[in-house]
Amino acid sequence: MEPVIIVLIILVVLVFIALIKTIQVIPQASAAIVERFGRYTRTLNAGLNIVVPFIDTIRNRIDLREQVVPFPPQPVITQDNLVVNIDTVIYYQVTDARAATYEVASYIQAIEQLTVTTLRNIIGGMDLERTLTSREEINAALRGVLDEATGKWGIRVNRVELKAIEPPTSIQDSMEKQMRADRDKRAAILTAEGTRQAAILTAEGEKQSQILRAEGEAKAAALRAEGEAQAVRTVFEAIHAGDPDQKLLSYQYLQMLPKIAEGDANKLWIVPSEIGDALKGLSGAMGNLGGLGGGSGSNGGTATERREKPSID
Repeated sequence: MEPVIIVLIILVVLVFIALIKTIQVIPQASAAIVERFGRYTRTLNAGLNIVVPFIDTIRNRIDLREQVVPFPPQPVITQDNLVVNIDTVIYYQVTDARAATYEVASYIQAIEQLTVTTLRNIIGGMDLERTLTSREEINAALRGVLDEATGKWGIRVNRVELKAIEPPTSIQDSMEKQMRADRDKRAAILTAEGTRQAAILTAEGEKQSQILRAEGEAKAAALRAEGEAQAVRTVFEAIHAGDPDQKLLSYQYLQMLPKIAEGDANKLWIVPSEIGDALKGLSGAMGNLGGLGGGSGSNGGTATERREKPSID
């Protein structure tokens, strides 16, 4: 009985192992390559799959999701014989598991080497300045070459990015000095422009201020002249309205003489010819007043005659 039990146990174990090898569960976004006696048979997709145990074997399991692979810095020589180190990142996706398994031994290594050689070809036709400023152009050219070459491997290159482009240390120092000189130059130009603009604005302000001051002074002079003219007209009209005689005018003329002579600048002033007539009229008026005072004790006829003489003149 014991050998029979052992045989049954062995049979059960073999059946269990066969069931395990028969049922293959493939995760989502994955694929498996099945070989029968060392030859490709089919590709297992995601889900539950049945294979022939001990005959079919799983050669490779491949992740179909998009992968990101960074490559270490690679030295590349530019057209002007300068060595730059370039870091790259490749975004790829396996679209054909069979081709990725049988068309290339290691597609990761193949992509890396293809990236290095393509970079050297592209950068070799550019100088350093163009290399530093043409990342999009380099990315597009690199992606085109990689996508064309990896298509037969069942791989699609979605994106290629340059992480860093590092020129030699001496070139970096020279570039920093050049950039610093350019910044100083731009700062000096901006300062000069600011000073020039400030000077122009100051001159414009002074010009406007002088114009406004001159206009104000002109208006003030016009108003003063108009006021003086109005005062003269008022005085003239008042004098004519009062109908003054020659004696009053002569007296007022004599009163204005001291005002004419006022001021330190009046070293010489001319007496007009009318002053003689005014003094003559005034002396006559004073004589008439004296005659009137002396004849107050005399008869009334003499006083009457003296009082009438000035009116005759």
